[in-house]
Amino acid sequence: MAVLLALLQANSTVLDVDANCQAIEAAARSAASRGAAVLLTPELFPVGYAPRRVRSEFDPTRLPALQDRLAGIASSNGIGLVYSLPRLTEQGEWQISATLLDAGGNTLLTYGKVHLFGSEERDAFTPATDPPAVVDFNGIPTSIVICYDVEFPEPVRAAAVRGAELLLVPTALADGFDDVPQVLLRARALESQLTVAYANHCGHEEGCRFLGGSVIAGPDGGVLAEADGEPGLLFAEVDPAAAGRERRTVPYLAERRPDLYRSWGF
Repeated sequence: MAVLLALLQANSTVLDVDANCQAIEAAARSAASRGAAVLLTPELFPVGYAPRRVRSEFDPTRLPALQDRLAGIASSNGIGLVYSLPRLTEQGEWQISATLLDAGGNTLLTYGKVHLFGSEERDAFTPATDPPAVVDFNGIPTSIVICYDVEFPEPVRAAAVRGAELLLVPTALADGFDDVPQVLLRARALESQLTVAYANHCGHEEGCRFLGGSVIAGPDGGVLAEADGEPGLLFAEVDPAAAGRERRTVPYLAERRPDLYRSWGF
């Protein structure tokens, strides 16, 4: 049975956690009423995307209560949820993270952003190092990467070779980078033969204009749904058999030659 995926494209308000969580709550309620199994939200949406301000002004002791609130949104609406927040490691490092909850609000998967983009992120956060993990979500092997990560083939391929057939990507992509959702995301989906869902901010935040342009691409590289620059919800059905069909037709993953590539210096 196909799984209905919902994606939120919206404008967050930097450090206005209540307003941002209300936006997620409203989107979750609407998506659940349509029968969606999961709602994907943009990068750092609950706190707003402003890395230096988040690092200097957001109190990390608020994180447990905020995580509980987001889990409550998932469970009260009976919908899975992907949210992105800062996190602190045991060594006291700040990272950008994303979490997948099930419809009961239970954590299925967490991921730390490996590739930081620009001086703002590098000033505020430390890159994570763990590879993307894979979990079963409603019968589909599912993984997460964050924003700039998906612009490198390696993290997506790492998820795919671990079995992922659905990749969820919270992002914060500025205006002017149209080729990322329009070209690169489709290539990532095609070359690793998995569905890629990419949820972006829109509007202005802290002087940055965000592109919008959120997209869901299937394992054949085709566009299942795409947004313009306006806020809204995007929906697409994910066929649990689609990735397997594509991988049998053209077996990119099975016919890789990683030992040879290592001899080339990769």
